[in-house]
Amino acid sequence: MSGPQARVRVREMVLADCDRVSVIRVRGWQSAYRGLMPQPHLDAMDPAADAERRRGLFARPPEGLVNLVAEDEGGEVVGWACHGPYRDGEVRTADAELYALYVDAGRLGTGVGRTLLQESVRRCERAGHTRMLLWVLKGNTRARRFYERAGFGPDGAEEPFAVDGVAVPEVRYARPLHG
Repeated sequence: MSGPQARVRVREMVLADCDRVSVIRVRGWQSAYRGLMPQPHLDAMDPAADAERRRGLFARPPEGLVNLVAEDEGGEVVGWACHGPYRDGEVRTADAELYALYVDAGRLGTGVGRTLLQESVRRCERAGHTRMLLWVLKGNTRARRFYERAGFGPDGAEEPFAVDGVAVPEVRYARPLHG
């Protein structure tokens, strides 16, 4: 869904944003992953339960975790991004990782995601990271094109990801950062 370019302000997420972020995240999964993941899994996702988990994580965030939200001119949260140190199993590396990026379905194609991604990249560069990584579902061509336009590309790593016993392969994308 494309619309006019959004004018958004990016800020750090606060506890009060958890409910709205969870709605955006759950609806994002249900939309973007339709046909890529088992439908019963997507149908069972609950924004209220997600928000409760998110509040728990928010109370004790892992070191280096940054949650950002994009607000429209009316102050409504319309997107969310989360980044931090790259996780290689349980080990954190010197690279940065974009853990999540979701935009309200009605705002797709308006620049909200691009604005959030640019701010995440900027913050990771400022923190001294020289590379940013992310994992994307292999079959999610829309997201893959989005990341490729932003300078990311597949680096050859793939990981099996299982949802309700169904393989949902992911590919890793990388982008050099210039701190």
